Amino acid sequence: MDSRSSETVLPGPRQEDTLPASATAAVKVVIVGGFGVGKTTLVGSVSEIRPLTTEETMTQAGVGVDDTAGVERKTSTTVAMDFGRISLNDQLVLYLFGTPGQERFWFLWNRLFDGALGAVVLVDTRRLEVSFDVIGRLEERGVPFVVAVNAFPDAPAHPVSELRAALDLDESVPLVDCDARRRTSSRDVLLTLMRYLYTLTATPEPL
Repeated sequence: MDSRSSETVLPGPRQEDTLPASATAAVKVVIVGGFGVGKTTLVGSVSEIRPLTTEETMTQAGVGVDDTAGVERKTSTTVAMDFGRISLNDQLVLYLFGTPGQERFWFLWNRLFDGALGAVVLVDTRRLEVSFDVIGRLEERGVPFVVAVNAFPDAPAHPVSELRAALDLDESVPLVDCDARRRTSSRDVLLTLMRYLYTLTATPEPL
């Protein structure tokens, strides 16, 4: 028997995983937010490749450590990062890195932020307080960001002015609605971030 017949043939890359030949620019974007706000869902819904996730089942070890108030039914959590990719047009590709939400994994954020051009902050209006430290860390590092209010069935509606005040957002920071389960909605959030980053580069700094 030909010895080559027993060799394992590895499958080639899937067509959808291949980077378009027309791509000329790649941008790193981080998706951040508190625990259970929908970061993994957003990356998964918008990614044109099979997303990489590091979700693990929540166990008793997290009891008393992770704040699950308001998301008691959540059974899994991201322990390292989520990763996805989306081509916004023939030339521009975004690489998406979703951060873990629990504070005990925040030490990973520094590496995930390296080289990031901007960020999307997902918030849950039922638990706005979990976003305060997240926004503070982005401001400390000087990472431009937009805020996306994720849609939850029982989330109360608030006027934009109230949300801005509660999150202490500058008027220039975009604040948009989002349904992280819907690809078009998640894509619109990323387009908002790209437009915001463009205005920042196009606006001359004050003397």
